Amino acid sequence: MTAPTTTASAQLLGLLARDLPPDRLATDPLTLAAHTTDRSGTRPYGGPLAVVHARRTEDVTVTLRHAHELRVPVVPRGAGTGLSGGATAGEGTLVLDLSGMNRILELSEDDQLAVVEPGVITAELDRAAGAHGLRYAPDPASAALSTIGGNIATNAGGLRCAKYGVTRDSVLGLEAVLADGMVVRTGRRTVKGVTGYDLTALLTGSEGTLAVITSATLRLRPLPVATATVAAYFPSFEEAAEASYAIGRAGVVPALAELVDGPVLHAVDPALRERGAALLLVQCDGAGAGAEAEAVARVLTRATLVETTEDPAEAEALLAARRGALPALERLGRPLIEDIAVPRSRLAEAAREIREISRRHDVPVFTIAHAADGNLHPIIVVDPTLDGLPDAAWEAAGEIFALALRLGGTLTGEHGVGVLKRQWVADELGPAAHALQRRIKDAFDPRGILNPGKSL
Repeated sequence: MTAPTTTASAQLLGLLARDLPPDRLATDPLTLAAHTTDRSGTRPYGGPLAVVHARRTEDVTVTLRHAHELRVPVVPRGAGTGLSGGATAGEGTLVLDLSGMNRILELSEDDQLAVVEPGVITAELDRAAGAHGLRYAPDPASAALSTIGGNIATNAGGLRCAKYGVTRDSVLGLEAVLADGMVVRTGRRTVKGVTGYDLTALLTGSEGTLAVITSATLRLRPLPVATATVAAYFPSFEEAAEASYAIGRAGVVPALAELVDGPVLHAVDPALRERGAALLLVQCDGAGAGAEAEAVARVLTRATLVETTEDPAEAEALLAARRGALPALERLGRPLIEDIAVPRSRLAEAAREIREISRRHDVPVFTIAHAADGNLHPIIVVDPTLDGLPDAAWEAAGEIFALALRLGGTLTGEHGVGVLKRQWVADELGPAAHALQRRIKDAFDPRGILNPGKSL
């Protein structure tokens, strides 16, 4: 989509200033700069025209109605924790900041659901549910910062997806605003429901390209009566990956199974690296958590050190190495964070080839993984002072994507396509499916104003 004309931009600002409450529209340079990129660090050409700080659905409908009429592109945004450039706002765009829509509208213990606005922080919803003996199961590593709306936009995964699935598995229904300002409601409040096409699932993971989500009805689950956590160190990442696959073959479905390689361990704490070249973290929950953890420990025959605990505080201490991985790498430079997924049986093979790609291009690659579902995060760290990514980093990333597809996997397991992976999307989807998805985009957003240049 081409940039809007100066006249259209000026008209839009005038209409928004007229029709929105006075505290909703911002055009000062500091605010614009803070809303230009996301955690990916991707720098678009130019910067946004203005930022609308939405507080209610009406703010969204007014904004989109005027932007649609004047053909001004709109970039929906939550907390800006996205890792693929999906919330980057280039020249002439209007940023629609939804982080101020942060109310928990309903929390039903009887129906085990919550209705929330998109700006609610993921961990805050989980804590609120906990007061009722419930939990919000999706647990992205950014849970303390990321918003529910952002998680829905990318269909975020997280640490507990091994047992509870990704965000889509917890979304029952949505309220969303289409590109022309029309409000639609999808889904239901029941766990089951098959009336019509599944628009809820379609909007989940659409990265703000089809509609803007203004509330979500989410499934909650009972808090587990017990948890048991296992931390095992291995001589190599491949041996740890093979062990994670052996857990599934043993019939255990853990709540989480996370892998951290040696370079990441060293970045988090050099003392951890001295314990082994890879760390496998496994947590089981429910009435049989202790027995399942014992079964896990029995198959970790190649581990050099195994620690097990049923104490929640000790478990969090063990998990700290995983939760602190990305902040530790961000201290080293600018991370290019990938999130390929491969069949679980090929996780070790993928790890070996990623290390070879790193060696061949002389590019450092730090790897963490949601081992139970084959979702790897090979993270390339580059000099943050560079304007762009070095050619070697791009070449290594391209080979990693090709590797994922060759092994029967996917370009992105949970972070979304954004702008960083768009050039490889057609390779995965194939021409027929790619064209069909473009037709779906046209049906929802015929003027192409919603997050243009992202996802497809």
